[in-house]
Amino acid sequence: MQATANARYIRIAPRKVQLVIDLIRGKQVGEAIAILRHTPKAASPVLEKVLNAAIANAEHNHSLDPSKLVISQAFVNHGPVMKRFQQRAMGRASAIRKRTSHITLVVSEK
Repeated sequence: MQATANARYIRIAPRKVQLVIDLIRGKQVGEAIAILRHTPKAASPVLEKVLNAAIANAEHNHSLDPSKLVISQAFVNHGPVMKRFQQRAMGRASAIRKRTSHITLVVSEK
């Protein structure tokens, strides 16, 4: 049995989230939470929140034991890009692309 949790439209670039997701993929839930708490990246608190939601979904919706859960799938997809402009010299402008992410975590029993 699997339980999922999603976080959509997160204002962190998918490349930066991918670095942290690679650290926790395939790990047990307790170990993954410990890794996220000690990783100094902006995506760590967001991923910890999504992981806690997945654990709660597994426990309440599917009656799974939280101590036996492992992260079976973890991935990030591109969300919409906010396009902004910054002033430059001689009346020009350069584009700034503020990227967003859709994060999905799937936990299952070992």
